[in-house]
Amino acid sequence: MSSATDAMTIHQLLGRIVYFHALFIEPALQPGPSPGPGPACCNHRAAPCRQPTVGELLPDSAWAALIEAAATLPAHHTSCPQTGSGCCATCRVAAASGTVAVGWARTEYRTYQRTDPTETLLRSCARAAAARLGRAFAAQHAVSCPALDQLTVPQELPSSEELPLTGELLALWANPTDTTRRPVASWLNHCTGLDDVRRVLETRRTGS
Repeated sequence: MSSATDAMTIHQLLGRIVYFHALFIEPALQPGPSPGPGPACCNHRAAPCRQPTVGELLPDSAWAALIEAAATLPAHHTSCPQTGSGCCATCRVAAASGTVAVGWARTEYRTYQRTDPTETLLRSCARAAAARLGRAFAAQHAVSCPALDQLTVPQELPSSEELPLTGELLALWANPTDTTRRPVASWLNHCTGLDDVRRVLETRRTGS
């Protein structure tokens, strides 16, 4: 994943996350209590590693936009208790990815289903996003991260027909340098908000 083409593809996918987050998710967010901190990153464990840090890899990086998107989702964000520039950069990206996936899934589910998603669905989305985006980040920067070895992608994930934004996010990052499936749900490009997305879904279900 070191070629210029692959790097450009990664940047385009990150841009798609930021665009959809600002257009669809942020206007529909509901306040909620902030959770406590998450597990310590690789660099701040009781037996710490020495992985490349946030301060070394994230400044002026396109991945920083993902961190910023996660920061708008305080009800779902669980970062390292010692969060700072010395944290493992890959752990930070993985945690932010999980935060975005959970925030998107909850917001979409509430909008379309008028109820809350199950904790199982949210955990599955979080683990899949953390694993897939975390590994893409690690591969692009040629770094390792022990935390990624503990992440497995659940077999049952929401589809782009069930949760279009979340489903596409997870599908695109399953193999981010494969350019044959982009975008997964192209009709999203013609929507201006989650109400538009809901109407498309309702029309599809009625017509099927």
